[in-house]
Amino acid sequence: MDLELEGRSALVTAASEGSGRAIATALGGEGVNLTIVARREDVLEATAASIREQTGARVTAVAADITTPEGRERALAASGPVDILATSIGGHPPGDFDRFTIEDWREAVEGIMLTPIELMKATLPGMVERKFGRVINVTTMGMAVPMRIHPLSNGARGGLTAFVSTVAADYVADNVTINNVLPGPHATDRMKVTMRHTAQEAGRTEEEEYQARLGDNPAHRFGRPEDFGAFAAFLCSEQAGYITGQNILIDGGQGRTTF
Repeated sequence: MDLELEGRSALVTAASEGSGRAIATALGGEGVNLTIVARREDVLEATAASIREQTGARVTAVAADITTPEGRERALAASGPVDILATSIGGHPPGDFDRFTIEDWREAVEGIMLTPIELMKATLPGMVERKFGRVINVTTMGMAVPMRIHPLSNGARGGLTAFVSTVAADYVADNVTINNVLPGPHATDRMKVTMRHTAQEAGRTEEEEYQARLGDNPAHRFGRPEDFGAFAAFLCSEQAGYITGQNILIDGGQGRTTF
């Protein structure tokens, strides 16, 4: 299927690895011009080089902290008009909610909730003017099936989820959609952090935890980043213009929920 994205421009955050990198790679393969953002310049530049080699896409790498006003200003200046915005903000430490300070909560809300909202505020008007726009926020399976060890992440992402549900319908008549994708267990560095924590709580080794998680998933495997990227690319396509305001699980069937 031709997703009709060639020549479009995308801004992808947290793109040096994990889900952000998967989205950028998939979009690059569809002929999208990319601006990718992450904090670590060396890792980001290596990712940019890999995507260029793999897809032939034009890739601009911006090493910046997207959760700061200065970082967002740099990223938006480098990207120019944005047709596709993909936000993927790194998760916060797991743990019981009562161990976190008010500053921990403020940092989580600032990064996970308010940063995507500020990026949408900056890019949605141009999308409306051009009659094409796609926004994808990478949230978490926890929005459908919360895990008690992620209060910071779930709390802040819950605010972002409610925001998207509130505003998405206002833009779809102009061919601008806003959706959230909810990854379950994928083979990423973030999953390793969570697995290490749950293994310690359960008194298991990391290998035992790994095998237990495989057994719990109906697919009997973890998600592949390229699967995640391909689905995100479809949500950015011209054909996906009738899908908006949705929270879509990508989890191998693990989150057994009706809605």
